[in-house]
Amino acid sequence: MICTQCGRDVFEGATECAGCGTRIAAPAPARYAEQVTSPMFRFDPQRLTSGDRITAISTLVLLISLFLPWYGVSFLGISAQADGLAGHGYLYVVLLSSLAILAYLALRAGWEELPARLPLAHERRLLAVGGLNAALVLLAFLIKPDGTGWRFGAFVGLLAALAAVAPLVVPAVLARRASA
Repeated sequence: MICTQCGRDVFEGATECAGCGTRIAAPAPARYAEQVTSPMFRFDPQRLTSGDRITAISTLVLLISLFLPWYGVSFLGISAQADGLAGHGYLYVVLLSSLAILAYLALRAGWEELPARLPLAHERRLLAVGGLNAALVLLAFLIKPDGTGWRFGAFVGLLAALAAVAPLVVPAVLARRASA
């Protein structure tokens, strides 16, 4: 350490400067320095509820299904297929919101408390975004391009979107009935 008054070296642990007698402030204990810093991110899946886990897995399956064949046509031995994103451009909203859900749940599993206050309660946030995903996927499933048939990606996407929102809808309905 260096004395702030005279600039001489002061031995570690000294309470005053040997040259000028200036009182030396004691450094903060190491434990205090650890407490002041921001909380560390440590991924722990146990922080997620079972509904959160179902939503995360189903959302991941939905995300993957967007790149699988959703629509197809066969004519004279020639077949063509299109994934969900090529069939309906608005499914890019589902792609982005699915990434947002997965990132949000990963952050929630990494911190005991999120660093920022977000609007709405946790379940309502997931229900809002998951409900949007389910509605858009259902719309894409029902409005298929002319002359095409469904392929397995459409069924996987629809089931995954409904499975992602199911554990969120049931508690919301039960809470609403209890308050009425």
